Amino acid sequence: MGAQQVREGFAALYGAEPEGVWSAPGRVNLIGEHTDYNDGFVMPFALPHTAVAAVSRRDDGVLRLHSADVEGGVVELRLDDLAPESDRNWTAYPAGVVWALCQAGHPVTGADVHLASTVPSGAGLSSSAALEVVIALALNDLFELGLQRWQLARLCQRAENVYVGAPTGIMDQTASACCEEGHALFLDTRDLSQKQIPFDLAAEGMRLLVVDTQVKHAHSEGEYGKRRAGCERGAALLGVDALRDVPYAELGDALARLGDDEEAVRLVRHVVTEDERVEKVVSLLKAGDTRAIGPVLVAGHASLRDDFRISCPELDLAVDTALAAGALGARMTGGGFGGSAIVLAEAADVETITKAVEEAFATAEFTAPRIFEAVPAAGARRLS
Repeated sequence: MGAQQVREGFAALYGAEPEGVWSAPGRVNLIGEHTDYNDGFVMPFALPHTAVAAVSRRDDGVLRLHSADVEGGVVELRLDDLAPESDRNWTAYPAGVVWALCQAGHPVTGADVHLASTVPSGAGLSSSAALEVVIALALNDLFELGLQRWQLARLCQRAENVYVGAPTGIMDQTASACCEEGHALFLDTRDLSQKQIPFDLAAEGMRLLVVDTQVKHAHSEGEYGKRRAGCERGAALLGVDALRDVPYAELGDALARLGDDEEAVRLVRHVVTEDERVEKVVSLLKAGDTRAIGPVLVAGHASLRDDFRISCPELDLAVDTALAAGALGARMTGGGFGGSAIVLAEAADVETITKAVEEAFATAEFTAPRIFEAVPAAGARRLS
């Protein structure tokens, strides 16, 4: 949905023109899964799919929210009444951002908001982060808060962790806020240092497909939190602040120290090897050897499936079928337990791979997947 449609929707709802319209994208994570809350490395890029918000200020402590994508009227909330984990609806994400800004001492006094999003919900493409970041950017501009993009991402993460109650890392919000068109974002989640890595597959005759399995996931339903707690336990057993601090070259020794603690061994092995995979992909892209990242993606999927144990039959089928049909690489992306897989392919093979995956899902009697090309897009911005 474009800026003009959202602007018109706002005017119809609230009887006045909005002060502005903003957008924030979803993201695909190329490599680096479940490393962000371990102070590790990630490499997402923004999608063309965005959450768009028309927003105006209020000065009476009232927040009014409406989404074109959800049935129902305007939801009215008082800023003084916002409280963590008090809301289990879509409104928790924008309201959580307002709460986080107020908690941090920023002078936000209320807002009218109308939203629309083209980011698939529950597909592992960060639809929630897009909602959070578009609200944060709009309020930052309207109330002249002067916050940097990385600061907005931190506040959005706090909204999701504390207000929504989902223990996610910093990657999704930073990707939505900070990615650049035609690039993947190499992010160190410990110090939030960023490097924009050129990633133009079309120029090299390749494509990256997203296979949305249509299996919905929900981070706040427990399994994600269990993995995070398990990683923190592994770090404590090894005497380090975070699993980022376990050098890849010393992984064997670290695993030996964990002894027969099978869960800790699996989780630690995934995180340490995944950080190594991110650095390997960065090196290959910088060297212009893009096709060689394919096997790295495949290794990442195997680690998520076997060590982290967050894949599902639909994701495994998408990956295995794509590889059998000639893909250069494939893996699940996102938090797991559903969502999407990514497929790196020669441009000439896209049609064959797409057909093979669709037919495999039909044969397995799975819901038909949604398959589309992922092109690195711009991060959050003001549209009008």
